[in-house]
Amino acid sequence: MDWPIILILLFAGLIILMLTGMQIFLAFMIINLVGVVVLFGFNNGMTQFTLSISSSLNSFVLVPIPMFMLLGEILFRTGVAGKVVEVIDQWMGKMPGRLGLMSVLAGTVFAVLTGTSAASTALLGTMLTPEMEKQGYKKSMSLGPILGSGGLAILIPPSSLAIMLGAIGEISIGKLLIAIIVPGLLVAALCAGYIILRCVIDPSQAPPYRVEPVSISKKLKDTVIYVLPLTLVVFLVIGVVILGVATPTEAAASGCVGAFILAALYRKLNLEVIHEAILDTVKNSAMILIIIAASTTFSQILSFSGAGRGFVNAVTVLDVAPMVIIALMMGVIAVMGGFMSLVSIMMICLPIFMPVVRGLGFSDVWFGVIFLINIEMAMLTPPLGMNLYVMAGVAPKDTTMMDIIKAAVPFMVIDVLSIIIIMFVPQIALWLPSLMT
Repeated sequence: MDWPIILILLFAGLIILMLTGMQIFLAFMIINLVGVVVLFGFNNGMTQFTLSISSSLNSFVLVPIPMFMLLGEILFRTGVAGKVVEVIDQWMGKMPGRLGLMSVLAGTVFAVLTGTSAASTALLGTMLTPEMEKQGYKKSMSLGPILGSGGLAILIPPSSLAIMLGAIGEISIGKLLIAIIVPGLLVAALCAGYIILRCVIDPSQAPPYRVEPVSISKKLKDTVIYVLPLTLVVFLVIGVVILGVATPTEAAASGCVGAFILAALYRKLNLEVIHEAILDTVKNSAMILIIIAASTTFSQILSFSGAGRGFVNAVTVLDVAPMVIIALMMGVIAVMGGFMSLVSIMMICLPIFMPVVRGLGFSDVWFGVIFLINIEMAMLTPPLGMNLYVMAGVAPKDTTMMDIIKAAVPFMVIDVLSIIIIMFVPQIALWLPSLMT
């Protein structure tokens, strides 16, 4: 059977199963089972299927997934995140769009603490949207910055999606986690710049209001007590990897230990918190590992059938500029983002795209970064962008879905701009990984 037919049959089967409402990992598992039986026969196929699952999960590089999740759960459930946001609030003063800027800064902090976009959006929406409405902020400024900053959890380590992308796309997880730092901060800076500029041009978007003054001594004291200790946890996660002192796995473990120690010092650690944090970590980690197993097996089927190799050969000989092919890939991901979950996009696209990226001579780490920004934008893309519905769940009752979509559009444009900048200035993503020893 020719490779185009195999490729069409595989993806047609996937689409049909997903249209039934079936969970993505289950759809992949069914296609994988049918594929190995057709390619190898029942006995050999089942043996290969079992070996593929075992080999995909029997890897030390996947250990950071539960470790990073446990780190975020501990810091989140003990209230450390909330204290840091309070300190940020003290330093904000009377800047234009103060609460919008606060959401971006808080979103950056929560990205480091949680690594989960939906959780960050929900928390920021619950904390800040009512206050913005109270102070007379328009919908575009009370909803948009939270939608834009919630996605930063994908772009700043520890990011569970970045680890999943590295595992599925066979990209160095250590380099990818470090590579997303500067692009994540770039997106945050562009969001902050947009908020300030729009509020200067149109002050009615975010009317100024009276802020209770806080003495400089209290600001410094709270910063020392709540912010500086957190930087140690950040160093244990990121700094040790950049310095070459630890692998991502070791860094995840050291950061987790740091989180436990910090929570204990604040006297917020108890058996109930530990139990709930571990339970949620196990549930979420199990789902991610199942997804990785299903995707890896699918990639192997593409390889064994010759469909993957045929597609790569067909694309790499096209008489177009390689960057045009990358741009087309980004376009495909952007369109899929409006109708599919992030995990579905990763599982479908990465097995096909990554061999092409490598065949064209591009850095897989660089591609992983722009891929992550693109799927971060997918969380804001109607009609099915997940963060749109998370925001709908926590926004004031008079908020319509159209209000939320309109507020998200400028921040989707910022994501597109970020992708374009990094496509043509790849060192933004590759500079930090180049410093790793």
